[in-house]
Amino acid sequence: MDNPSYYKTMADYNHWMNQNLYTVCSKISDIKRREDLGAFFKSIHGTLNHILVGDRLWLGRFTKQPFLAKLDQEIYSDFDELRRERELTDQQIIEWCDTVSSEWLNHPFTYTRTTSPIAQTRPGWLLVTHFFNHQTHHRGQIATLLNQLGYDLGVTDLPYLPSLETQ
Repeated sequence: MDNPSYYKTMADYNHWMNQNLYTVCSKISDIKRREDLGAFFKSIHGTLNHILVGDRLWLGRFTKQPFLAKLDQEIYSDFDELRRERELTDQQIIEWCDTVSSEWLNHPFTYTRTTSPIAQTRPGWLLVTHFFNHQTHHRGQIATLLNQLGYDLGVTDLPYLPSLETQ
């Protein structure tokens, strides 16, 4: 996947889904959002924090502006602040994707994992694909938790991204 427009579409999709997700989550009490529902990051709030941590870790690697945090770290305990920071990060992702070239995507990219000091090298396109896949994976977990609580996230399929419907 060395087509930069693919990643621009994924950045737009990420933003759209996060807006929808946070809108639904805002209808839930803080106590319920923080309740351990048996998810990998325990609660809806914990999973929302993890997605943001993961995004900032990867974006920091890609932009050479490291973000240091643990994968299970709660970086924002206040939901409204978490939502504002999510929006800010989504805008940064969109802006970064506007700068990505085929050359960058095809170039080997070396990074260090948060859980190991050993450097890894993979093609840029693979890591950016993982970046977006990771978000989708955890949003799917939250969608399941929301459904179990009686909330409907609505359509989540990529072909229904509003900007694609006008094309």
